[in-house]
Amino acid sequence: MLGVTVALVVFGLMMIYSSSAIFASQQYNNSWYFFQKQLLWALVGLGACYLLMKADYHILQRYSRALIIISIVLLVLVLTGIFGREVGGAKRWIMLGPASFQPSELAKISLLIYIADYLDRKQSKLSKVIKGVAPILMVICIVCGLILVEPDMGTSVTLGAVSLGMLFVGGLSFWYIGSLLLMSIPLFFVLVKLKPYRMRRLAVFLDPWADPQGKGYQIIQSLIALGSGGFFGVGLGNSKQKLLYLPAAHTDFIFPIIGEELGFIGTLSIVVLFFIFAWRGLKISFHAPDLFGSMLAGGITLMIVLQALINIGVSCAFFPTKGLPLPLVSYGGSSLAFTLVSIGILLNISRQTTK
Repeated sequence: MLGVTVALVVFGLMMIYSSSAIFASQQYNNSWYFFQKQLLWALVGLGACYLLMKADYHILQRYSRALIIISIVLLVLVLTGIFGREVGGAKRWIMLGPASFQPSELAKISLLIYIADYLDRKQSKLSKVIKGVAPILMVICIVCGLILVEPDMGTSVTLGAVSLGMLFVGGLSFWYIGSLLLMSIPLFFVLVKLKPYRMRRLAVFLDPWADPQGKGYQIIQSLIALGSGGFFGVGLGNSKQKLLYLPAAHTDFIFPIIGEELGFIGTLSIVVLFFIFAWRGLKISFHAPDLFGSMLAGGITLMIVLQALINIGVSCAFFPTKGLPLPLVSYGGSSLAFTLVSIGILLNISRQTTK
C-alpha cells in the first residue's frame, strides 16, 4: 500500500511538471511553479501520513462527532464571501494566507469516520427508521448538500455513493438502500435541470462532436491526446496537447497527457497501481480488528478508487465531465494532502489487522 502510494505521488509530480511547465511559464514566468507547490503539499501530506500511520486510529473514533461538526461549519463558511474564495463561479476554497484548501476534502474524511463510528455504535438499531436510519442519513444529506451548493456535484455524488455503500455493508437493509436510490433518480434530474451547464455537459457527453470548437472541445482534445500516444507514447515531455490545447492538462485531465506521452503502457500502469491499491485496501478492511476499522478502511478505499475510476472515465468520454482530480496524481494541494492523510489512517488500520 505504501509503495503504491509513493509511486503514484512521484509519478504525479513528474507528470505535473511535464504537463504544466509551458502554462506555468506563461502565467507565472516560472516553469516549476505548479511542481514546486505540489511538492510542498506532497511533503506535508506524507508527513501527516506517517504520523497517522503510527498513531492509534481509535483516537479518531473518539473525536468523530467533533470532526463532522467542524467540517460542516467550514463548509458553511466557505459559502460566505468572508472566508470563501470564488473561482470560476464555484466557492470551494478557504484562504489561509498564501495557501488555500478545500473544506470538502476534510469533510470527506470526517464523514467516513463518522459513518464508521455510527455503524459501530448503532449496529443494533439499523432496523429502526427513527432511531437508527434517519439520524445518519440526515448527517450525510447535510454534508453532501453543502458540497453540492458550492457547487461540486461530482464530489457530492461520489461521497453520497460511498456513504450508502458503507451503510449497506454495515448492515442497513437492501430495501432502505433501494428506496433511497429510487428517490435519488428524480432528484438527480432536477439538479441537472436547475443548472444549465449541467445540461450542456450531458449533451456534450452524448455527442461532443456536435460542438467541436465549443462545449465539446475539451473532451475531444482529451481523446486526441489519448489516441496520439499509441502503445508506447510520443515520449516524456513531448506532448502537443499540453501546448495550451487541452484545458486543465495538469489537473482534472492529466490522464490524457499520460496517455499521449507514455502511451497505453503509461495509462495501464496507472490503472494497475489503483487496482493493487483497491486489492490491498479491501484486504485491510476484511482483516481489520473491529467493525469501526473495517468500515473506515473500506470507505477510504472505495472513495479513492471510485474517484480514480470517474476521473479516468471522464478522460475517456465514458462519463460526463466532472471536476474530480485523479487521486495522488493530479495537481491540487489540499486534495493530495487529505488523500495522503486518509491513506495514513488506512495504513494504521493495516498495522493492527488480525492475521
